[in-house]
Amino acid sequence: MQRLISLLRGLTAATLLAGGLAHAADKVVVAGWSQPITEITNLLVEEDKGFFKAKGIDLGYVPGAGGGDAIRNMLTGRATVAFTDPGSFFTALDKGEKLRAIYDIYPQNVFNVVALKSSNITKPADLKGKKIGVYSLSSGTRQNLLVLLQQAGLTEADVTIVVTGLLNFAPLMQGQVDATAATDTGLLVGKQKGLGEVNVIAVRDHLNISSDMFVVTEETYQTKKDVLKRFLAAYRDSMAWMIANPDEAAALAVKRAIDGKNPAVNIEIIKLRNAASVSATTQARGLGALDMAMFQKAADSYKKLGMVQREFKAADVVMQDLLPPK
Repeated sequence: MQRLISLLRGLTAATLLAGGLAHAADKVVVAGWSQPITEITNLLVEEDKGFFKAKGIDLGYVPGAGGGDAIRNMLTGRATVAFTDPGSFFTALDKGEKLRAIYDIYPQNVFNVVALKSSNITKPADLKGKKIGVYSLSSGTRQNLLVLLQQAGLTEADVTIVVTGLLNFAPLMQGQVDATAATDTGLLVGKQKGLGEVNVIAVRDHLNISSDMFVVTEETYQTKKDVLKRFLAAYRDSMAWMIANPDEAAALAVKRAIDGKNPAVNIEIIKLRNAASVSATTQARGLGALDMAMFQKAADSYKKLGMVQREFKAADVVMQDLLPPK
């Protein structure tokens, strides 16, 4: 009988141990604004590098077509964290969603408006009455285009917006639009595909608001702080690796990113994203640190744009307490 009890105790211990091992990693799914493309290589190389596994995180990724998509995928339960832009964040808050921003992915603004040299479009005021392409109506390209227009006293009603799809400069080259709202990496790829001489109006030259950040629901923020802290620590590690090892990242993007066939192009894209990930704030406080004054300025800008009706205090919706120490 004693032997049977010992055997049962052993089996129970083994079962508990196996159960513990099976549940050691917490699932975190990132809702992206894009397909798995080169600029997010640090999120795509988990199988190769294991940054998230090392922090007890089982990483997943759900693609999207713009920051609005990322938030919708999170709100419908398909993802834990949204990789989204400030405009989509503020728009969702304005609709009554309870959200928190917890990490500044790209503190530098990477959006622009691109026009052919022949168009003579060189400044925001020149966009009046023009057809302008955007990736999608829920993307940061549209949100940041509106920020640019605001700098010239223009609104969405002063232009015609045309959805052209992601990284698609063909409509511009074919004369279907007068200009296209894009990102720095989109422009790089466009030039590789024969875009030619262009004028570029960079949003950062007019209002350098953050491009993307991680956003979670209030409920997730309140109930999964430990998981989110480990997720952010792992993301910071992955980003620090990509900044320190752009050549390795470019090589891995060949097999992990859907647009990563050319290592020479990959490394240029990766260098752009590395540069966008650092700022005076991150240099002082570590990658992901949030500049509260910048977020307040962004919130105020979207209110002035009429894109949101409510006023937001950055301190109420932007949280710093989950960030790993520098």
